[in-house]
Amino acid sequence: MRVSELIDILRDQDPESEVELAIVAPVDDDSDDITLDRWTVAAVLPWEPDDADEDDEGPVVWLVGGEDDDVEAFLDAVEDEDDGDDEHDHAGGDGHDHDHA
Repeated sequence: MRVSELIDILRDQDPESEVELAIVAPVDDDSDDITLDRWTVAAVLPWEPDDADEDDEGPVVWLVGGEDDDVEAFLDAVEDEDDGDDEHDHAGGDGHDHDHA
């Protein structure tokens, strides 16, 4: 999904709505059962992988969610790898409890 498509979708939503990531994954390879993890979006991280090649369509934007401590540790690690170059901004933890099912 392109950022422009996401903006168009979100434009029609109640601006007071909470944004969550809903991650769907199989329970195991031999079953049709799935599991759903729900996380509040805690950060937005523009990302351009080091191993990008000419087949890639351009930069990527990550919507990051998870336990607050894990998100902060991840963002700190990414910033450390950024060699002090502050080309991206991210929104920190939002202080909301995470609801996952």
